[in-house]
Amino acid sequence: MTGPTAAPAPRYGRVLLKLSGEALMGERQFGIDPEVGRAIADQVHEAHASGIQIAIVVGGGNIFRGLAAAARGIDRATADYMGMLATVMNGLAIQDALEQAGSPTRVMSAIAMNEICEPYIKRRAVRHMEKGRVIVLVAGTGNPYFTTDTAATLRAVEIGAEVILKATRVDGVYDADPELHPDASRYSQIGYTELLSLRLGALDATAVSLAMDNEMPIVVFDMTRPGNIVRAVLGEPIGTLIAGEVTR
Repeated sequence: MTGPTAAPAPRYGRVLLKLSGEALMGERQFGIDPEVGRAIADQVHEAHASGIQIAIVVGGGNIFRGLAAAARGIDRATADYMGMLATVMNGLAIQDALEQAGSPTRVMSAIAMNEICEPYIKRRAVRHMEKGRVIVLVAGTGNPYFTTDTAATLRAVEIGAEVILKATRVDGVYDADPELHPDASRYSQIGYTELLSLRLGALDATAVSLAMDNEMPIVVFDMTRPGNIVRAVLGEPIGTLIAGEVTR
């Protein structure tokens, strides 16, 4: 007679989870679906309970997308600041869901707004994680012309994360858009330089270059599949790994 199977040991000690704002919409056309937020929070709480330190960077595309607004005539810097404020709203929603799930959480902003969240300070962020809190990092880098992918990479390097987990609605990086090309092939692993040279669009070039310079691996995975956030945080092989240089 055998005893219960032991839970898999976490592969990582500290991770940065990048959530797209669009993922929070669920089936809605815009805004936040509370059910989706709770489902994400339950998975993060489960992974966090295993002892992994977790930082989250969230986008704002479900509320406002700066680049799209700039294309319609709004000043680009102004539009980007508006997008940063959208990430703050998403961050507060994630904080609420996480704390209801049982994980103490702190929202830290690159733009000062002391009445609703803390300013981002690297040492304070690391200390929060060491004390067992999930941190949600909002307002991007605090500067226009930078995406939240770049903000996620910058913060991951700053706080000493071991990996960036990019949660999307696609199950990895493909050689063509799988929605337009059903026969597109998914990479299990791809190098930084190859990703840049092929212009596959999984992340923006600034984020990929920063990750490459700091040897920060990135895992792109489908967050809509139940349990995938936990699998990614625990280090199970899912999605596409972006790291090193892969010879084909």
